[in-house]
Amino acid sequence: MSQTLLIYGSGGHGNVVADAALAAGWTVLGFGDNDPDRANTEVIGLPVLAIGLPAAIACCRNRNAAAVVAIGDNQARQRVFEAFRDSDVELATVVHPTSVLAPSATLGAGTVVAAGAVINPVARVGSNVIVNTGATLDHDNTVADHAHIAPGTHTGGTVSVGEGSLLGIGTSVRNNVDIGAWSIVGTGAVVVEDIPDRVVAFGNPARVAWSIP
Repeated sequence: MSQTLLIYGSGGHGNVVADAALAAGWTVLGFGDNDPDRANTEVIGLPVLAIGLPAAIACCRNRNAAAVVAIGDNQARQRVFEAFRDSDVELATVVHPTSVLAPSATLGAGTVVAAGAVINPVARVGSNVIVNTGATLDHDNTVADHAHIAPGTHTGGTVSVGEGSLLGIGTSVRNNVDIGAWSIVGTGAVVVEDIPDRVVAFGNPARVAWSIP
């Protein structure tokens, strides 16, 4: 397993991922990004080494580095994650040391657990997931690949979050609730019943507002 890391995405979430990686003892080479204006710049003291995904993949291969994708948008993060994976680049799992991870919990490749997050026993978190600052996942939760659990979100026991779904900042989810794939739950929502696939829901209690094509 490589101990060096390239972070793809040098925006705000990239800063959070870099902070977690450095605190966890990774040697962070720098960032990759798709914005040509970021070439030859630094972000929080780390260089932007590669512009464009092919250059980032080549950088990882040449430097024997793992990669982690620091993009908040779930669909974009999935595309970049799959490009690294299909190129046989190692995908790093980054866990901030101030988070709490139960020994029986599991994390997939490419997942990031930010500062202050808590993942309780028998929780199963998939690949390329963001468990963001101060979020908590209670016992027996299942979070599918490419989902984002935003800062300050809290879930009860035996909650299921579908692939690619977003639980917005400060969401609360009652125990035994299923949230479908590629849905968005709005900031501060209180979820007390199941949410289907590909919808936007918000409010207290959360209600489906519209479908996502």
